[in-house]
Order: sequence, then structure tokens, then C-alpha cells
Amino acid sequence: MTARGQPDSPLPNAAFYPDAGATEAPQLCGVLRIAPVRMRTRPELEHPRLDGRDARLFPGLALAFVTMGDILVPVERGRMVAQRRPGKTPSYWRVIPQFGRVWRTAADGGWSRAAFPLMLVNDLENHAHQGLAMFRYRGGRVSPLELQFVQQTSPYRLGQHFIAWAAAPTRWSEGGIADPASQREQARAELARRLPHAPWDELTRSLPPGTLAGFGGPVHEKWRVQAGLIREGTLFHQETPTPCGDYPYPLEMRFGVRSVMKSIGAPLALLRLAEVHGPYVLGLKVGDYVEGLNPKYRRVRFLDAANMASGFGGTGSLRTHPNDPRDGYLEGDYDAWYTARSHDAKMRRMARSLRPYPWEPGTVVRYRDQDFYLLGVALDRFLKSVRGRRADLWDMLASEVLEPIGIAQAPAVRTQEAAGRRGVVWLNAGYYPTLDDLGKIALLYQNLGAAGPRQILHRGLTEALLSAREALAQSGDVSLGPGPSAVSESGGGALYKMGFHFTPYVGATSGRRHALPTMWGAGESEVILYPGSLVSIRIAKAACLPAGESAFSGAGPQTIRAVDRLSPL
Repeated sequence: MTARGQPDSPLPNAAFYPDAGATEAPQLCGVLRIAPVRMRTRPELEHPRLDGRDARLFPGLALAFVTMGDILVPVERGRMVAQRRPGKTPSYWRVIPQFGRVWRTAADGGWSRAAFPLMLVNDLENHAHQGLAMFRYRGGRVSPLELQFVQQTSPYRLGQHFIAWAAAPTRWSEGGIADPASQREQARAELARRLPHAPWDELTRSLPPGTLAGFGGPVHEKWRVQAGLIREGTLFHQETPTPCGDYPYPLEMRFGVRSVMKSIGAPLALLRLAEVHGPYVLGLKVGDYVEGLNPKYRRVRFLDAANMASGFGGTGSLRTHPNDPRDGYLEGDYDAWYTARSHDAKMRRMARSLRPYPWEPGTVVRYRDQDFYLLGVALDRFLKSVRGRRADLWDMLASEVLEPIGIAQAPAVRTQEAAGRRGVVWLNAGYYPTLDDLGKIALLYQNLGAAGPRQILHRGLTEALLSAREALAQSGDVSLGPGPSAVSESGGGALYKMGFHFTPYVGATSGRRHALPTMWGAGESEVILYPGSLVSIRIAKAACLPAGESAFSGAGPQTIRAVDRLSPL
């Protein structure tokens, strides 16, 4: 057990979860120190080194654990844990551990198993690999940590889909955890606040055959990671296939959801601040809170930036009739801006490549990550101006919005600043949520910002957002004069407001026209809010596809149609 070498291939995922014959294992309380190790990948990575960091290297780190019955509780759960002492070539990855299990099986000859979900994540993009880790323990001795990363959300900088595995040397230290009883109590409270949940077949068995056929589409199944539906407050989740079998901890998976963050960070912040400080916050100007910007930003309201209508960007064409909202999106040396580590470095990149458009803010939708990044900076600076310099935007959201709805951990990417200064959170991308997290956020919106008797978000503004009131037509140009902005006037075209896309759909039996509030992220991850507190969630990885591969089936809005059959829209 303790001298096991590097494996030639990953294990079946079932090895990381107790089987029917499992028995009780001894309790654990201590720290597992994990040595860095070179992972094998399939296929081989074409460009494994980025920014001097190696994506084949699992980082050396320490993780603390306690047990709560058969549940393995990582003290660092839900956090982006960095390597302890980077070597000459540091790892590309941080890790996020999640709740696991401990058990005994007769085949292990008196040893016990401790297994837990483990995500590889990056601190300069929103890439996530969903994995599993396991060590065996007996009398203070531990085996190497068996690791495998068998699923992933959309790749970007590495540009490949791959699996990886290794066995890392380990060392166990008993104790070293302050107040283990408190750790167990916190874990118990977190688990108790999860949404009621059930496997997919429990839902489909109760429905006429074919009701939910095509759910998760039109993205091909091979490019989907996970899908679920919230109905009557219960999260029904599909199986999660991987090359090594179904992933055994589907509710523990954290995903790189990319631009889904645009429908979470900025809207929640604006609506929370409007509830606490007043709706005037939406009309504050970005340029009054972020120094070093073009003077035009003193006319750009927080709301304009959240509507992707800053009138700024300067790349792409000037054609706006019809308008292409993604015209010039990735131009202007986008990658250099995206990967710039610090706020100042990002600002320098923007100053080199982005220029004002001739139209006024609030008139034309041009999809720009820079708008949401700057909005995050401006919101953070506003918060500091009213609450003091120690205030932090993401901390405010975590404590005043996410924690009250049952989200205890909210890992997200921040800028990296000198001298250990805390960076600003990326509102353009960078959040690593679970299915449960996404479901709770969607339900908060659908409840018009209320959680039980507590009003967390501004109710009137939340209702206006979900009804697409004063949303901008993505193909329109309000600067040309009065034009379509509301769903009733737009002829069913796509709308955008405050980080949400509004998907046009006409009910199959009702004939009613809808603009369905939609969170969307690169790779075709999507969260859609429906009448009746229904929520569909699809996590996908349809980016960097091999030549000749298509992400879509061409069958149209299959997920929406399935929901329409379930509960006519």
C-alpha cells in the first residue's frame, strides 16, 4: 500500500466510493501532506507549460481532514488551495477539495479508504477539471494519494480535452486542527442547507414517457458534463459520465462556468446594493470610481456596463444596423488582457487596445469582458467609499447574499497583486460553483430577491430584470432613435440586460411569447429560469473541439421544449 508506484492507467471511478459491502472505518483528524507529482495525461498535452507553469504537475500541498461518521470533511473544502512551496517549475493548478467518504472493504486487508472529490482549477482563467483522490490509512500510516481527473468544463488556454492521473507520495500528521468539533458542526450545517435532491430517473419515472426527451440539448451529449432541473424546490440531476465511469459525487463537482459569472456577480451586487443603499447605485458612473480611464467613462453608468452597452471597446466595425453584439469581441489582444495578473497590468492592456465608440453609453450592446471587469472594480471602490477601505465586494456578496441562501463557499478568481495585497474579483468570469449553488442563485432571482421573510435583493429591480423591462435588443441601436427594447416590441429577437441573455421562445400549446432569463457561459453552459420556479441547468465543455466536430445537434431548443412539455409555458 505505502510503496505503490505510478499507475499505468486511471482506476474505475467506482473505486472512489463505498460499495454495498463497505463497513465502518476508523475516524480521522489530521493533515495530509502531499508531495508534487508529474501526472500522466491522455492525450499528451501539446503545450503543457503556460506562463512558466506546468499543467502536468500536481501541486505539493497540505489538506486537513476530519470525519463525521462516514463523511470525510476537508477543512479547506470549497477553497482554491495553492501549492505550498513552488519549485523551479511551479504547477499550473490550484485545487478545490469537496466532501468525500471513508470506509473499509475486505479486499484492502485491514486498511481503510478515504476518498474525496478534487478539482484542478487555475487562478488566471476559469478552467476546471473534475477529479477524485483516495488514500488508504491504517494506524497512522497512509498510502500514496491516488489521483485522477476524468471530466472537465471548457478548456481555453490549454486548448485540449484530456484526462490525467498519478499517485503522489503523502505523509499524515495526527491532529493539528483547531476545534475539530466546530469543523464537524459547520460541515453538518452546510450539508443540511443543500437543496432537496434526487437522481434523474426518479423524476422521469413519474412522468409520461418522452416528457423530458432531449433535455440538455441541443448540445451533443458527448460535450455535456452535467445537467439538472429544479422542480418544486428539488434538484433532479442526471448521471455524469466520464471515460472511467459515472462520477460518483455529482453534487460535489465544481465547474468553471465562465460568463455565467456575468449573470451572478454584477447583478447580485447591484441589486443588493440597491436594496441597502438605494436604486441610485445603478446610475453611478464607472469613471468616477476607477482611475486611469478614458473620460467617456464618466458618462458610463454602472447599469450601462452591466448591459454591455458602455459605448466603449473600439475594436470591430461601426455597423450597428443591424448590430452584431460580438463584433470585435476577441480583438485588441484580448488574451494579453485576460491573462494580465494585476489590476494595473489589465488597465495598461486596455489603454493600448480599446477606444470609445462614436455612440453614447446605453445604446448599443457590444459584448466585452472588459465592461464587466471594470464594473467589478467600480462596485468594489463604491463599497469601500461607503463602508471603509477594508470592505470587499466578493466578501459582501458571500456574507449578505450567498450565505443567507445556503452557499457557504464561493471560490472565484481575483487579480494577483504585489506584496500579498488582495486582488479584485473578476466579474467577467472566474466563479467555480456547484449545481446546488447555481440552483440556489436562480431560485433567489425567481423569488424576486427574497429568501424566506428576508428581502436580500431590491424586489422591484429584480422583477424588472426578470421581465426584461428596458432590456436592449442585441441586434438594435437605440442611438438611432426610439427602437425596440422590450420583448413585446422586439419581434422575439434576443435581448440583454444586466448580465442576462433573454432567450425568445413561443409556448408550444399556449402560443405565448417568452423572453426566458438565461445565464450563459462559453462552452455552452446555460442556466434558464422559467415561470413556475422551474430552472434548467446544463454544464458543458463544447469549446476547443477537434476538427470536424460540432457542438450542436441542430434540433433546436430541446431543453426548453422538454420543460414546455413538463409544464406548458
